[in-house]
Amino acid sequence: MSDFAPLEVPVAPDAPEAFGFMPCDGGVCAAAGVRAAGVSAGFRKNPNRFDLALVVTDEACPVAGTFTTNRFCAAPVTVSRERAARPGARARAVVLNSGNANAATGEPGLEVARRTSEIVAAELGCDSEEVLVASTGVIGVPLPLAPFEAGVPAAVASLGADAAHAHDAACAVMTTDTRPKEVALEGRVSDGRGGEVTVHVGGFVKGSGMIQPNMATMLAVLSTDAPLTTEAARAALSLAVRDSFNKVTVDSDTSTNDTALLLATGAAGGEPIGVDSPAFPAVAAAVKGCCVELARKIAADGEGSTKLVTVSVMGAASPSDADAVARAIANSPLVKTAIFGHDANWGRVAAAAGKCGVAFDQARVDIDFMGVPVCRSGLTVPMDEEDMLRRFEAPEIDIAVDLGAGACATRVWTCDLTHDYVTINGDYRT
Repeated sequence: MSDFAPLEVPVAPDAPEAFGFMPCDGGVCAAAGVRAAGVSAGFRKNPNRFDLALVVTDEACPVAGTFTTNRFCAAPVTVSRERAARPGARARAVVLNSGNANAATGEPGLEVARRTSEIVAAELGCDSEEVLVASTGVIGVPLPLAPFEAGVPAAVASLGADAAHAHDAACAVMTTDTRPKEVALEGRVSDGRGGEVTVHVGGFVKGSGMIQPNMATMLAVLSTDAPLTTEAARAALSLAVRDSFNKVTVDSDTSTNDTALLLATGAAGGEPIGVDSPAFPAVAAAVKGCCVELARKIAADGEGSTKLVTVSVMGAASPSDADAVARAIANSPLVKTAIFGHDANWGRVAAAAGKCGVAFDQARVDIDFMGVPVCRSGLTVPMDEEDMLRRFEAPEIDIAVDLGAGACATRVWTCDLTHDYVTINGDYRT
């Protein structure tokens, strides 16, 4: 109906496909040298629901972590952040529980987090400093130690290195998630000796509400068998989180427990990969690719959501301007409810962009819904309403905005806002 061409949304040059990485099976266990388990330990009333996850490497290996910026951070965040920040940090295991966040629990909560790592270490025969901990669930409720005392030995006994065990671990960290979220990639990189080795990157994440960067309300464990150094693992994870988990918003709230960890077993072989190694860009792209896919899964599973929404903002004067406009659109209740109602109301997008304090000329702004021009130079473009209604049946809704103010761009993922979001969060504790 329009003579205008759709906006061209830029494609990231460091997509994992560009380095030959492709999806594979295995989740967090896709990487050699990793085992996982999920069991019911008693944190939840339902004995048929897994609530304790354990991810173990065959040997202590380099680890990197990123954590919530919320000043009301949980006890396991305090413990794990300190351990992951140490020079040359290495880890042997990550233990995670759902059902209780161990947040706002004071010194007793810190003691439970530390004792939990000691229980895992005793079962694995490693140092407790090599065990990282993470929790998710209700805030302000003391976390009992007894479920760990019974659940950790059961988890160790059921550890496995296949996709089924990875799936059990992914299920054990779910709270209001409606489905587990896993990913794995496989590709070949330089071994530093003139040849190549096959490496894997995989992992899982939980998260569906209280989602707003920095980080999302999430626990993520990623693994790779690439021989990354600790410094390279940190660099790869930091770059990945910046453009993935830090680009997700469901409801603009930031959690107390956000944790993302990367374990690098090195079991694929080859020379150590530092940040200056020829293989680093490829492995970093794979880590980012896994994080992007997991971030998209978080947004798609937003509490009560029916749509994954991708907001792309181009033509901004600076990266921070692009980010501010994208977040304003993605967090707008009016935009999110319009999407739920299948209403191509681009005026709400324009209003959200204009309220966030970023300078631009409205007469230069273009907007597309799902590849259909709806606004050019700040003015409406006639659309076929019936065609738009059909397009809104798709599981993913794309909104693209060009501010016409520069060359910077970004992408944020969110979801629609439905009646069920209120229902889920209205009785979260009850």
